[in-house]
This record gives sequence, structure tokens and C-alpha cells, in this order.
Amino acid sequence: MSKLNWGFLGTSFISLTMADAIQAEGATRIHSVAGRSEVPLKVFAEKYDVEHTFDDFNELIEDEAVDIIYIALPNHIHHEYVIKAANAGKAILCEKSLSIDMEKTDQALKAVAENGVFFVEGLMYLNHPFAAAIRDVVASGELGEIQSITAQYCASIARFVNPHSKGALYNLGCYPTSLMHLLLQTAFPTHIFDNYNISAMGRRGADGNICESAATLRLNNGVVCQLHTAEDYGLHAGFTVLGSKASLVLNSNPWLPEAEGNIFTVTPYEKPGDTRTVTADGNAFIYQVRAIREAIEAGNKALASPAPSVEDSRQIMQILTDWEAATVTA
Repeated sequence: MSKLNWGFLGTSFISLTMADAIQAEGATRIHSVAGRSEVPLKVFAEKYDVEHTFDDFNELIEDEAVDIIYIALPNHIHHEYVIKAANAGKAILCEKSLSIDMEKTDQALKAVAENGVFFVEGLMYLNHPFAAAIRDVVASGELGEIQSITAQYCASIARFVNPHSKGALYNLGCYPTSLMHLLLQTAFPTHIFDNYNISAMGRRGADGNICESAATLRLNNGVVCQLHTAEDYGLHAGFTVLGSKASLVLNSNPWLPEAEGNIFTVTPYEKPGDTRTVTADGNAFIYQVRAIREAIEAGNKALASPAPSVEDSRQIMQILTDWEAATVTA
């Protein structure tokens, strides 16, 4: 079987990270790349030995040699190119967040469903063994019944982001939101997110977007979750689950797992904690590339859990848009 061909839309830093992963995984190749700026496009093509370059995203999508479209464009136009790629019959990896509102989200996912194409949102960390290990602790019952989750992700990215992509919630808040979603879905029936209350406080940056927000979600079974994100702090990740029997604290960044140094601690109340380390073959992007290749080769249209399904991605977007709507800013 010949190698699957990737077509990249965009040449930003996340494209470089994905390209590194594709080369490291080694079983697929970057066939083409499209960008609107001549110099970054040339640099990308030379660095990764990409033979075909385009200054028109649509031309790349229509190239019959391309098997998988990687959408690494700003959030607010993700839906546009998901629709175009789906209509062209291509497999799709769309960077997070899937969109910036539910109307665009539903337009994109409708096109995916109507065309029956492979689709996954680029929450890459969910493909790494660290995410599976965290999920398995919750599924095992070792923590008892989940009572609350506290999650925080901050990074100094404000100067790099497109102002039309709606700020910290969609660029960073998607990470703690998606991990919260996975673990609560694991602990409780899937209808856990059918009804919840959310309140939030925050502030806006110079571009008018929410640059920091802290939210409290109360689910219909009484579980309380606190989420915080900011785009103008230094890098900081925190995630804690409190169960009726024990707590789970993620000691390393769950959203940037690597081959080594992936650590969490399970602590039965009033007893010593048990610190555990998860080793892997590489970072989350390499695992994402491998999972996508294997799924497409097997004829599957989605990845297996803990990677997000189409339904998961929609539900995560619903939480993010509700978080945005609930945020009170000065």
C-alpha cells in the first residue's frame, strides 16, 4: 500500500509541529502545502521537502493526490474548509477549536456527515497513552464517585493569535474543557452534559476578546467543575479530580505529553499518595498521526476513544460557547 498523502492548509507553528510528527511517524507523507504568504510557504516546503505548493487553499483541496486535509487555519474559518474538504471527499484533521460558534460548528459537521468522510478534531493529547491512563483511573472506580474537577490552562500566546478566533476560550480553554468532558463522560452516562448551569467572570484583552475567564459548571447530578484559562500568563497547567474515595492530581502538563515525564498522583484521603509515570513512544502529535493513519487504512470514519468523536467535538464546542456567553467582563 502506498503512503497516504497529507495536504496542509496553513504554515503556522502548529503546522510545523504536525509536520515534525508526520516525519517522525514515517508511514505517511506531506504531499502538498498551501499558504497565503510566499516566504513562510517556501520555508515550509524546503524544510519538509514538500514538492507541491499552492497559494490557493481550494486548489490544494481539489488535488486528487491528496488523501488527508490538515486544517491549520484560524478558528473562525475552520468550518469553511471542513465543508470544502468534506465536499471533495477528503479525510479531515481540523485543528481545535472546531469553530467559534454553534452555527458554524453544525454547518461543518453536517458536511462531514453528508459526505461520509473521516473526521477528527485536533485535540492531539487525547491520542497519547497519558490520556488513556488518566481515563482508566476514573473508569476503575479507584477515586470513588466523582465529586468535582478543577482545571486550569494558561499560556502567553496573546500576541500570536488571530483576533477573529475569539480569544483564550477557543485557543486554550478547549483543553481543560475537553479533558473534563472525557472524564465525566467516563464516570457518568453520556447525557451528563444535557443539562448544566454555568457562570463565569473574566476580562477582555486589547483585541476585545476574552483573554481570561474563570467558570463554574454545575451538572445535573451535582458535580461541580471549575475551569480557568488565560492567554497572557506564562505557561501553566493544572488538573485535579476529587472523588468520594481519593483524589487525582496531574503533576505534568496533560495537554503536552511527551515520551517521558508524564506523571499523576492518586491519593486516598488521609493516606500517602501513589505517584505514577506513563512512558510512551513519543509526543501526542506522533500518536495522533499514527491513529489517523491506522483508522483510514482500516476504513474507519473516526478515531476510537479517548480521541474525540464527532459528537464529542460538538458537545465540547457547546460548553465553550456557553462559557463565552456566561462570562461577565468589566
